[in-house]
Amino acid sequence: MERLLDVRRLETEQLGPLDLYLQAGELVQITGASGSGKSLLLRALADLDPSSGTVRLMGRDRERIAPTDWRRQVAYVPAETAWWAETVREHFPAGWQPDQAASWLERFSLPEEALDWEIERLSSGERQRLGLLRAFLNRPRILLLDEPTANLDLENTRRIERAVRSYLAETEAGALWVSHDTLQRGRLGGRVLEIRDRRMVA
Repeated sequence: MERLLDVRRLETEQLGPLDLYLQAGELVQITGASGSGKSLLLRALADLDPSSGTVRLMGRDRERIAPTDWRRQVAYVPAETAWWAETVREHFPAGWQPDQAASWLERFSLPEEALDWEIERLSSGERQRLGLLRAFLNRPRILLLDEPTANLDLENTRRIERAVRSYLAETEAGALWVSHDTLQRGRLGGRVLEIRDRRMVA
């Protein structure tokens, strides 16, 4: 079976070389000590920071895909998402469907009027949930999730966990999820990879 994401000898100034892969529908957890390079790995995979090595999405080399298209398909969702316009709606991708957004808003326990909220009024937890929704609406094949529940209470954390699992199942996408929460790791399941001394350890 062809791997959804296939990474060979990825290397940056602080990381690697390291190898990893993702199958369709798979969630792989990334752990490691503070400063080990977990966020740097996600940013390198999203082509936000320089790296060398081979990165393939569904068999296609990253170099053969336009950077904007790559970042749409390989979506990096940081713990604190960036917002630049006045309202939530203005940040959504072109061509998004209101009914699709409404479905995810319900799963995130947010009202439909959240689309018209001003960014300044959002709590940190609302920003995280809406930032993930923004990523979903681009229909990425890979989600690079950098502690996506760091600012959420347990109830909303579990909502996000279920939503990500649902997204992967419905779209046959894959996800790399960085988490420090040992209880969360138990709930998420799947493979767990640790970054240690620049390398990836199962």
